[in-house]
Amino acid sequence: MNYIDWIILSSTLLFIVIYGTLKSKGSKNVEEYILADQNTNWWTVGLSVMATQASAITFLSTPGQAFHDGLGFVQFYFGLPLAMIVICMAFIPVFHRLKVYTAYEFLENRFDLRTRTLAAVIFLIQRSVGTGLTIYAPSIILSSILGWNLTYITVTIGILIIIYTYFGGTKALNVTQKQQAFVIMFGMMITFLLIIYKFPTEITFNNALDIASINGKMNILDFSTDPSEKYTVWSGITGGFFLMLAYFGTDQSQVGRYLSGKSIKEIQMGLIMNGALKVPMQFFILLVGVMVFIFFQFNKSPLHFNPNNTRMIENSAYKAQYQELENKLDAVLDEKNEITLLYSGQLNQDYDNPILEEKMISLNENEQNIRKEASELIKKADPKAETNDKDYVFIYFILNYLPHGLIGLLLAVIFSAAMSSSASGLYAIASASSIDLYKSHVKNKTDEEYLKATKVSVIFWGIICILTACVINLFENLIQLVNIIGSIFYGTVLGIFLIALFIKYVKAKAVFWTALFTQIAIIYIFLLDVVGYLWLNLIGTLGVIILSIIVQFFINMNSEKR
Repeated sequence: MNYIDWIILSSTLLFIVIYGTLKSKGSKNVEEYILADQNTNWWTVGLSVMATQASAITFLSTPGQAFHDGLGFVQFYFGLPLAMIVICMAFIPVFHRLKVYTAYEFLENRFDLRTRTLAAVIFLIQRSVGTGLTIYAPSIILSSILGWNLTYITVTIGILIIIYTYFGGTKALNVTQKQQAFVIMFGMMITFLLIIYKFPTEITFNNALDIASINGKMNILDFSTDPSEKYTVWSGITGGFFLMLAYFGTDQSQVGRYLSGKSIKEIQMGLIMNGALKVPMQFFILLVGVMVFIFFQFNKSPLHFNPNNTRMIENSAYKAQYQELENKLDAVLDEKNEITLLYSGQLNQDYDNPILEEKMISLNENEQNIRKEASELIKKADPKAETNDKDYVFIYFILNYLPHGLIGLLLAVIFSAAMSSSASGLYAIASASSIDLYKSHVKNKTDEEYLKATKVSVIFWGIICILTACVINLFENLIQLVNIIGSIFYGTVLGIFLIALFIKYVKAKAVFWTALFTQIAIIYIFLLDVVGYLWLNLIGTLGVIILSIIVQFFINMNSEKR
């Protein structure tokens, strides 16, 4: 990075924060702080919902996910549009009629305080971890760029987000997220076009798609019925549907965004906008990752993308072996470059050469094997090292192949997403803890005292999120870890909400104990690793519903005997 990148990065972020602060001018009471006086128009609701979900993890991990595994991850979002329709029809009218601050207030109205508290506690656990991840993600960037200690950077970024969140409020968040959404999509579009521009003259966009397909990157639809498969059409429509229904219908970080809408119609229009645009947006971000893969068919890429691991092994006893693997990789990449250009040239003459296709597949397998050997070598040098480098692929490309100025813009994209999602998470956690735990149990306090409690909660949970971020290691990659955490906890909460909305037969006692049992069971099933994690949403939801009906039946039988 040079001074132009730093100027663009800092000026973009400062403009967003200062503009949002000036437009919001603080909050005088709890309703204004949490609900923004319910005066938000539909397109601001839609952009705010999209910006909240599109965290820095989205723009760090998703291109890396596509670089390694292709476009199949988009199936994860297939259930989202249907979830938006259900939420618009069933959830929003109830929330709006009851004038709730949080989604969990509704559960006390339908069941009791104990059930409301259980749902709120489950939310606080999973959202504090999720928010910690959104703070951790941009820390990776500065750590990679500057070589600074990751923990120190994480703490610093976390403190800045706490300050930004504390003095803002929902109104400030809604205002700033519009600017953040614009910066995000503009930056990604410019990057996409620049990657294609940097292709060799023989490589057209259609050729690039053909090459990606040969290397297994264009397999969008997987109709496998194997429940252990992570991403299939069926898991996306079913498990993804329940996950999105839970996320947008019961997660306060999202519910809080659209509860600030002017009316039921404005909220519904905002969510329909999100449902219509989210899948294409996610597909586009994945496609950027595939284009990065094509770019590295003709340009040098490192043996390992995590610079921290590279620095470590270069100072270890395995340096010579690592350099030998680098030389082997360079030879394979040179041959890939030659074969791919030759294949593309023949495509331009309408000739699809099967021999060259097989050669490209073979070279790609060789490359993967060499990279696997490098990861094993890194593990030998440092058994504690995380060898998964998916989350570093896009950062490496940005820092090494984009022109100055655009580097700063892309980093602004990632930091904008981090600020947006982290602030939304903190608002949601603070709202749930102050309203669902403090206000519901501690009565007869003034509105000023509840507002103060909400702001204190921002600081408290901000510290918890920072501590969480400091102990997180890369799982398979960040985007998967976020969704795994959601899948473990969302199904139970969604089951409670669906019973509350549609099954009047089930009462408070039955739903509380079955929800508690189901949550423990879901954690155990996850640890057994017998199904893909997306199915946990469906299992958790159906588990709560079915068991609650059964338990309520026996409760009624015992009551009749007495």
